[in-house]
Amino acid sequence: MSIFHALESSASALTAQRLRMDVISSNIANAQSTRATVNENGDYEPYRRKMVTMQSESTNFKSLLNRAKNSGQPGGVKVTDITEDETPFKFVYNPSHPDANENGYVQLPNVEPLKEMVDLMSATRSYEANITALNASKSMLMKALEIGK
Repeated sequence: MSIFHALESSASALTAQRLRMDVISSNIANAQSTRATVNENGDYEPYRRKMVTMQSESTNFKSLLNRAKNSGQPGGVKVTDITEDETPFKFVYNPSHPDANENGYVQLPNVEPLKEMVDLMSATRSYEANITALNASKSMLMKALEIGK
């Protein structure tokens, strides 16, 4: 195994968490967007919340061990998909809104700002944990280089 495997694993996790934070930021920014997409009928629809799906690059420990032993490549994290949340849109009574229907209801996105903030805090904590692991690996590599002096 290479001495850089720990750094590569942390780097893949940092990249995945950064993408997750970007998607969450997009969700928060579009929490009030009533005309974000056009459906198959040609009508405008509100913004639909997006979610990031991540998984380990190896499915189980045995495959991770075999992969590291045979190819020398580390395991890491990869983003497999960005999906749209299929929960229904919210309806709010506001007859003066330009997008209100004939009954005075406005269809709003299925984004809950509180839930997004919790997800953002979780992604931030994961990002910070990976930076700590990256710094620990870097420190160990630097100590190993000092041994040769």
